[in-house]
Amino acid sequence: MGQHLFDLRTVSAPKTVCLVGRTCSDLFPGHLGGVKITRQLWSYRGIFLKASYSNTKTSNQGIYSGSQDNFAAVNGSSLIFGANGASSIHFSRKKSVLDAFEDEYEGIVVNSERLPSNPRVFASILQSSLSYWKQEGKKGVWLKLPLEQSELVPIAVKLGFRYHHAEEEYVMLTYWIPGGPSLLPANASHQVGVGGFVINDKNEVLVVQEKHCAPACVGSWKLPTGFILESEEIFAGVVREVKEETGIDTEFVEVIAFRHAHNVAFRKSDLFFICMLRPLSTEIKVDNLEVQAAKWMPLTEFLEQPIIRGDSMFKKIIDICIERLGKRYCGLAAHPVVSKFDGKSSSLYYNVVEATDFNCPCG
Repeated sequence: MGQHLFDLRTVSAPKTVCLVGRTCSDLFPGHLGGVKITRQLWSYRGIFLKASYSNTKTSNQGIYSGSQDNFAAVNGSSLIFGANGASSIHFSRKKSVLDAFEDEYEGIVVNSERLPSNPRVFASILQSSLSYWKQEGKKGVWLKLPLEQSELVPIAVKLGFRYHHAEEEYVMLTYWIPGGPSLLPANASHQVGVGGFVINDKNEVLVVQEKHCAPACVGSWKLPTGFILESEEIFAGVVREVKEETGIDTEFVEVIAFRHAHNVAFRKSDLFFICMLRPLSTEIKVDNLEVQAAKWMPLTEFLEQPIIRGDSMFKKIIDICIERLGKRYCGLAAHPVVSKFDGKSSSLYYNVVEATDFNCPCG
């Protein structure tokens, strides 16, 4: 299919510029140059337009139809539509710019769903995009490249992008336009773990033996522990971990204490929350993937283990839990709150001692 050239000089200026996210269905009203635009167009601040369109010649010269293409408003007089996506974009004066939106910090977030599939075209458009964003005074650029387009990563790196973080389905790269040290926020610096202190009415503690552990811990019994999942609350995560490892249903009571350590895994820091839980069931069902064994162990027997007696941190944690059992210490309960700062619901952990709070009648 051939390319179709439109003369933008025939379109009034107010109709060639649209706000971000606003439909520009009146950009080419009616027939323009013998071609009728039958679908809506979108723009990025009047610089980059995208469309799914079909066009029909109104003369007797034949009928043309186009698939989804990338095209851009230019400084010059013409705009050329390509019939095969980004690889067929050509402009008279201004080069193309990647589909993106501006964030609240004068940065650019590239639309990862509208990236050119051709690496050579991507390299050309990315380079011209950086030049344009620099002229516009933009700062940071966020470029998310899906796993299925991983061949674009070395191209972006060659142009100055740096790794920010990666997930199973994508890698995020950044580019700091002003030069000098980047002021973009760094990748997440912490991992969050939880441990469940579950004790029944027989004064027995729920403990496990892990299949994979350090040599010093082989044969020892410990509290069920694990990591918080993405977008998971601390109180929900510890209940889930105890259930997964032991089959015991529990109810979150409080955060008893937490430990902050550094350079734990891949140079990340670690927040580990010790939580007190109330058992709701008694029958143990061991998770054979991670846990070798699980049982209810008398508290006194648990305390006599060398790994507990010989480690000041473990001993302190258990001492605090015992103080809590004796109602001489109060932990942090979870309270749902909504902040006007972001309008989102979250959990605030704090200590409240009230006359009606029989769960923690100390102080």
